[in-house]
Amino acid sequence: MGQNLVVEMKSQGYTRLVAIDKHQHNLGILRRLHPEVEAIDADLASPGDWRHAFEGAACVVQLQAQITSKYPDAFVRNNLESTRQVLDAMREYQIPYLVHVISSVVNSVADDDYTQTKRAQEKLVAGSGIAHCILRPTLMFGWFDPKHLGWLSRFMEKTPIFPIPGNGRFMRQPLYERDFCRCLIKCIEREPNAAVYNICGDERINYIDIIRTIKRVKGLRTLILPIPFALFRWLLRTYSLISRQPPFTVAQLDALSAGDDFTGIDTWREFGVPQTTFEDAIRETFGDSNYSNVVLDL
Repeated sequence: MGQNLVVEMKSQGYTRLVAIDKHQHNLGILRRLHPEVEAIDADLASPGDWRHAFEGAACVVQLQAQITSKYPDAFVRNNLESTRQVLDAMREYQIPYLVHVISSVVNSVADDDYTQTKRAQEKLVAGSGIAHCILRPTLMFGWFDPKHLGWLSRFMEKTPIFPIPGNGRFMRQPLYERDFCRCLIKCIEREPNAAVYNICGDERINYIDIIRTIKRVKGLRTLILPIPFALFRWLLRTYSLISRQPPFTVAQLDALSAGDDFTGIDTWREFGVPQTTFEDAIRETFGDSNYSNVVLDL
């Protein structure tokens, strides 16, 4: 998300950007692509010199999130403790405005570590006393994606058979990250206070059709094979025993099949941002000469 936001902000003429991340490899990619951006290697969940970078800032955009992990403590540290630290730094340096990106999962029927900590994170922001707005996007996809559709597309390239849980007819509302970034920048410019925006992809698409679109756009010959849901779940659980950080977990499978149908704002009416069609966005995601082949680490 942050990498996409930097690209979009630069394209709109923004300067004096500062990015903070604890992932050295991914931060190195940011430095290589955007040497003029100040990139700080720091863990936001711990007090440190990174707080000095907040001095004189006009706005903070808070994006950090622990999305998947086998360990509940990781969600608490990276979703909650990091947010407390950022809010404290904003108060210390009297930064006037915060754009906080949460997730549509706060409205979900799902009940897992990610969902619970994201709900608690939103409450921290809402009760902070800092002028802010909150954005709740649905499943996002785009450049630099180490998880979600990016991981699925790379897996599809490497295997002759792509397994699908059940019949694959789990409705998704994928949101193109560049469209979302354009909405976010409008919030930076307008500074709506205490506003909450549910931002969804305009198109409702079944999971299996998402996979078919990626296959078609990338010209792959992979066989898409539906397998029983229980077997797929067992395979994920088994893989999690041998992988330190699996890109797709049983909890995410449960969220996929939860049956959520989110209602979002009209991004054109609210922000003047038209949404890119899903197929065009997939073509841009996997066909751009500058960014399509740049992949971040999990």
